[in-house]
Amino acid sequence: MIRTPASGGDFGRLRTEFALPESFGPEVLAEAEAAVLSARAEGREDATDLPFVTIDPPGAKDLDQAMVVERTAGGFRVHYAIADLAAFVPPGGALDHEARRRGQTLYLPDGNVPLHPTVLSEGAASLLPGEIRAAVLWTIDVDAAGEPVATHVRRALVRSTEQLDYESVQASLDAGTPHPSVAALPELGRLRRELAVQRGAVELQLPEQEISGNPDGGWALARRPRTAVDAWNAEISLLTGMAAAQIMIEARVGVLRTLPPPEPDAVEWLRRSASVVGVAWPAGLGVSEFLSSLDPEQPSSMAIFADTTRLLRGAGYTSFDGSMPALTTHAGIGGAYAHVTAPIRRLVDRFGTEVCLAVTAGREVPSWVREALAEVPLQMSASDSLAARVERACIDQVEAWVLAERVGREFTAVVLRAEETRAEILVENPPVMAKCTGSNFPEGERIGVRLTAVDVDKRKVSFERV
Repeated sequence: MIRTPASGGDFGRLRTEFALPESFGPEVLAEAEAAVLSARAEGREDATDLPFVTIDPPGAKDLDQAMVVERTAGGFRVHYAIADLAAFVPPGGALDHEARRRGQTLYLPDGNVPLHPTVLSEGAASLLPGEIRAAVLWTIDVDAAGEPVATHVRRALVRSTEQLDYESVQASLDAGTPHPSVAALPELGRLRRELAVQRGAVELQLPEQEISGNPDGGWALARRPRTAVDAWNAEISLLTGMAAAQIMIEARVGVLRTLPPPEPDAVEWLRRSASVVGVAWPAGLGVSEFLSSLDPEQPSSMAIFADTTRLLRGAGYTSFDGSMPALTTHAGIGGAYAHVTAPIRRLVDRFGTEVCLAVTAGREVPSWVREALAEVPLQMSASDSLAARVERACIDQVEAWVLAERVGREFTAVVLRAEETRAEILVENPPVMAKCTGSNFPEGERIGVRLTAVDVDKRKVSFERV
């Protein structure tokens, strides 16, 4: 980890550049406050006896999900409580309109730009420990092989007993002292991971850059540690999203997260990339099986994962009502999938959840949900694009701050992609993704590079091969 000097700066200029909203209007805040005061518990199942826990990054306050994973005689039972935002957002009101405009929460190192006012996102709607909360409760029974056999969705009251984080859960599992509510998570998580490979799911395991503040006012840049718990936790969300997609498809109404199958040329390109870096790809082994066999810490694997992004192009949102779309699956997941597990942070989840609640209860999908289905794909695509650009700009800015006083120094880097006179590299310490000039770049190998220039204002860093 390398830190910026205390004068590293904040992200105010970036917020201005992307025209990010600074606050909510008074009518939105008033509606949110009124929704908190008028929230009712009638008509909800009382599930407060279930010992739910949340697993989130340390310090998180916008807690969408809480879980209990149980072993059963035939396999597992997953209780997955999701924050019930529809209980606080009147359709067609100021709060609804503003959420549709924003699309999702944007995360910046110096503070979030939330989808909903914090009185909801970090207060009344958040599944904070010790608090009774309105939730949409998914109960999914899974057989001994990890396949779902029954799904029950309803509104409920829940209470999280403890707020956990990934590293502490991993440490407790490694020590043999897991929290009882997630003691069965590793076994189920592994089964679901195996099924994902069998489905042909494609997972990128490129190193993730993480920004954090430090006491002197600067910023720290490091590689985010990836634990097995991260993957197992994600599998619970994916299990729920796939169950939601099946409900929507059978009812012929809903909104799916979709991704077309990769073009044959993209797969061939990946095979050539594996050959270039000297990694054997056995005949008959599918893409998912091959990628799952790689050690993500090896430089050659990093180069292959960088090229795997070619297989995951064209993701979008597909809504339908009556007639089925041509594409209903997500190639990266290996099946049909819908977003329903993060409504505090993502707009589309609120509408997808309402579809599932109505269909499973034998009711008509509300008209305000049907009306929204036509617009939500464009709203989400726009917010996804903005979120990606903001995240990249934040990382670029911190990279420039971190390296500003190190021009002329040499570093070790992994070559991810190579062209004739330049390459895309991953500097290992600090973890910086950048372009590098030179020649004869060996993909998937470590090389020496020299930092030649840093432009803090333009968020640009330049390297050359030593």
